[in-house]
Amino acid sequence: MAGTAEIEQGSLRRTFKDLFAGAAGGIAQVLLGQPFDIVKVRLQTSSQYPNALDCATKIFKDEGAAAFYKGTLTPLIGIGACVSIQFGAFHWARRRFEASNTASSSLSPGLSYRQYYLSGAFAGVANSVISGPIEHVRIRLQTQPHGAARLYSGPIDCIRKLSAHEGVLKGLYRGEAVTILREAQAYGVWFLTFEYLMNADAARNGIERMEISSLKVAGYGGLAGEALWLASYPFDVVKSKMQSDGFGKDMRYKGMRDCFAQTYRVEGMRGFWKGIGPTLLRAMPVSAGTFAVVEATMRFLG
Repeated sequence: MAGTAEIEQGSLRRTFKDLFAGAAGGIAQVLLGQPFDIVKVRLQTSSQYPNALDCATKIFKDEGAAAFYKGTLTPLIGIGACVSIQFGAFHWARRRFEASNTASSSLSPGLSYRQYYLSGAFAGVANSVISGPIEHVRIRLQTQPHGAARLYSGPIDCIRKLSAHEGVLKGLYRGEAVTILREAQAYGVWFLTFEYLMNADAARNGIERMEISSLKVAGYGGLAGEALWLASYPFDVVKSKMQSDGFGKDMRYKGMRDCFAQTYRVEGMRGFWKGIGPTLLRAMPVSAGTFAVVEATMRFLG
């Protein structure tokens, strides 16, 4: 009994460390990525900007430098929680696979790359419960008119008004189905890519994971960020379109499948990749910073 209690206590400590490290990485992610993100969302949801540079220039000219951090409070609080859940859920699933592998063959408890992908996908689905509404609120705040014509005074007002439209599930949680698909694919690929690169480096150089330099950790994290978006971007475009769509008679899309169909009919395949340039530009430093901070925090906590 004492041994079981010690194992459970150790597992809880490990989970807490995973959650704390993830939260630290999430804060770094928001601060690094928010200016890029507002450009991405504007390009995805509007046709008034020919390219990312024009979009960024007009935002700065018309709304000021502070506009690049519009809606930051919601993701600063929420994304910290999201990334905390991502890393906590990923490592929980990874440990379950390791336990199962050990039971099957104690000689090879390590995960297969399929299992890394499934652990990441599980983390994405777990994360989608809060990332869906958080990103919906952020998108509404980022795309609303500037000045006196704005629709929401802040995140709380936005949550209240969105929930008033057809209730919480159809209002605040609009686009949740495509969010789940995006998160599963995105984080399956994200964690798979990072773990592959870290494991390959350790094996190639005959060192332990903890010995890999922070610079390399950041570099591998950055590459994982590129892979994440290349693997999931069409889902993100549809999510942004649905979460910036009107309500009632102003609604353009009946649902996820209709949004995919309309986007393809009007814009072709290119429509699913609008804004990919600034997204990939953003992904490298943001994902690099996230993994570097998470890995450094985990090493510090021991």
